[in-house]
Amino acid sequence: MSNQEYKLSDASGFNSIKLHKSSIPQPGPGEVQIKFHACSLNYRDLVISRGEYPLTVKPGTVPASDGAGEVTAVGEGVKHLKVGDRVSPNFNQDHIGGHLTEEAFVSTLGGGLDGCLRQYGVFRAISCVKIPSTLSYEEAATLPCAALTAWNALYGVPDKALQPGQTVLVQGTGGVSIFGAQFALAAGAKVIITSSSNDKIATVKKYLGEKNISTINYSETPEWGKKAKEITGGRGVDHILEVGGEKTLKQSFEALAFDGSIDLIGFLGHGGASTMSGAEVCMGILLKNACIRAVLIGSVMQFNAMNAAIETHQIKPLVDKVFEFEDLKSAYDYQWSQQHVGKVVVKVSN
Repeated sequence: MSNQEYKLSDASGFNSIKLHKSSIPQPGPGEVQIKFHACSLNYRDLVISRGEYPLTVKPGTVPASDGAGEVTAVGEGVKHLKVGDRVSPNFNQDHIGGHLTEEAFVSTLGGGLDGCLRQYGVFRAISCVKIPSTLSYEEAATLPCAALTAWNALYGVPDKALQPGQTVLVQGTGGVSIFGAQFALAAGAKVIITSSSNDKIATVKKYLGEKNISTINYSETPEWGKKAKEITGGRGVDHILEVGGEKTLKQSFEALAFDGSIDLIGFLGHGGASTMSGAEVCMGILLKNACIRAVLIGSVMQFNAMNAAIETHQIKPLVDKVFEFEDLKSAYDYQWSQQHVGKVVVKVSN
C-alpha cells in the first residue's frame, strides 16, 4: 500500500504541483500518523506555487498548511492522542504556547515543512489538536490557518481582547474575514464587512444573518473608512482585521476608534504605489493611540481554546466549494479567481 501526495516540483505555477506515490510514513517516539480526509486552501498556498512567497520554501515540499484527518498510529510515549482521534496539525508546528519565537516562525506546514496535501503524514503529537466534534472533516480542515488567525487577532493580546458590544471590521469575504465575523458575533460584538461585490455581501448575510451586521461595498464607497465610522455613530471600530495591506491601511486608520487595534494579517493589496508614506503611518498610529500588530496564525494552546468556543457556540465554517483530490489544479484556479466566499476545500482520496 502506497501514500499519494502532492509535491511542488518548482515554483512556476499551479501546474508545478505533481501527484507522487511514496511509502506510508510511520510515527516515531512522540509522533502520530494522520490519515487526511480533507485540506483547505489559503492565498499563501497559491503564491508559494507561483514563486511569489517572501519566505523560504523547502524544495519539493508537500503543499497546504491546513488539513484534518484521523490518527491511524501513535508512536511511543504519546498519551493525549489515540488511534481514531480526529485531529489537525497546527500551522506553526513549534508554536505550542506563549509568544511566537523566531525558531517557531519557520516551522510552517506547506512551506518550511511538508504540508497536508497527502493521504498520510507524520507529525509531533504535541503539535496536533483534536478537532470539534460538531464539524465534518471538510469543515474542520478550514480551521488551522484562517480561523486561528482570526481568533488570535481578536484574543491574542489579553488587554485588547474583544469585548461584547465592541465593533469589528473585516475586509472582504475570504476565510479569515468570515471567521472573524463569526467569532465577533458569538462574543456579542457588532460586525462591519467590506466587499466589492454585492452578490458576495448577500451570500454572507444569508449565511450569518442580518443581526449586528453592517456592510460596505468599497467599490461604491471608496472612502469606506468614513462610512464605517458613521455606522458606529462617530466612535470608530475597535478591531480591524487588515488583510489588504498597504492599499487599505489608510482607510483602516480612518475607520479606527481611538485606542483601537489593527491586526495585520495579509498582503492582498500589495504592489504598486502605496497610499501612505512611512511618516503618515507613524502619525496614524500616534493620533489614534492604535495597537498595530502582526498576526502569524497562532499556537496549539490558542487552537484548543478556539475549538472549544466553536463547539460551545455551534459555529459552522462557511465552505464555498469542495474539490476532489485528483482535481487539485481546479481548486487552485477557483481560489485564484476570487469567486469564493469563505473557504475552498479539497477532499483527500483514501
